Amino acid sequence: MTSGRRPVNVGVVVIGRNEGERLKRCLESLGGVVGQVVYVDSGSTDGSVEMARAMGVEVLGLDMGTAFTAARARNEGFGRLREMVAGVAYVQFMDGDCELAGGWLHESATFLGEHDGVAAVCGRLREKHPERSVYNMLCDIEWDTPVGEAKACGGIAMMRADAFESVQGYRADLIAGEEPELCVRLRAAGWRIWRLGHEMALHDAAISRFGQWWKRTLRAGYAFAQAAHLHGAPPERHGVRESFSAWFWGLGIPAAVLGLVLGLGSGALVLLMIYPLQIARLAVRGGRSPRENWWRAGFMVLGKFPELLGQIKFLFHRHLGGESGLIEYK
Repeated sequence: MTSGRRPVNVGVVVIGRNEGERLKRCLESLGGVVGQVVYVDSGSTDGSVEMARAMGVEVLGLDMGTAFTAARARNEGFGRLREMVAGVAYVQFMDGDCELAGGWLHESATFLGEHDGVAAVCGRLREKHPERSVYNMLCDIEWDTPVGEAKACGGIAMMRADAFESVQGYRADLIAGEEPELCVRLRAAGWRIWRLGHEMALHDAAISRFGQWWKRTLRAGYAFAQAAHLHGAPPERHGVRESFSAWFWGLGIPAAVLGLVLGLGSGALVLLMIYPLQIARLAVRGGRSPRENWWRAGFMVLGKFPELLGQIKFLFHRHLGGESGLIEYK
């Protein structure tokens, strides 16, 4: 990554655990382009803490006696940054497996400075190695969101510090989906979210196995269920459409077909053709290359099953008590 101009009143919060060389590249991408960086570590055992300190970065180790979430790590990093730099106006949140794009901090801080009503901005987040697996490629497609005003941004974004603080930051108890949930509250408070057309960062997802993709998608289903629980009422309806889709495709259709098979015989199995037909419909409507469109469509439909399991996992913890641990795919 090339260095950009150093903006004033900007700090960076990086979170991570056992990212190793990825963290080193992340911190190197910040060198010379930002004055203050806080790295929040959640119990790394690979020397990440020592490496970050050797690079001159402020390190905050989380108390592992309290349940770890990315939301909690970002909040505590923000708090430490505020203590160190009282006048910080904008905070760039980063994950330890990302590398900042040159010029991004200047572009995003300038945009926020010129648009008082905008609380958060994000740019183009790219997967570093989309060629290494179809799962990495799917991440890159997922992150290619429309430019302009948005309903939400991801965890890699620049926040207006005062706006972030005014809504008490992230909900620290959320194990997933904390970024769009924060954006719901920001928009309810009158703030706006914006997606810029500039390059923002490279992300090294490192998803090489089907099981990793399955866990990541299950986590998304859990997040959709929690979103609908928290903000599913009109007019927001946050997470409701995604939750309905998971139940419809993941359970509704299989249950209906099973019922018809029991009542009418095995001929009713032909109704399962709705799945390949849905894949074809999504692929034809895709806006990328044919290869990308078909892979994306196939995994979108297949993903309804782990999403359903995530929904069930959330309902289990909500109604039967207990807290869900992190759903990690790395």
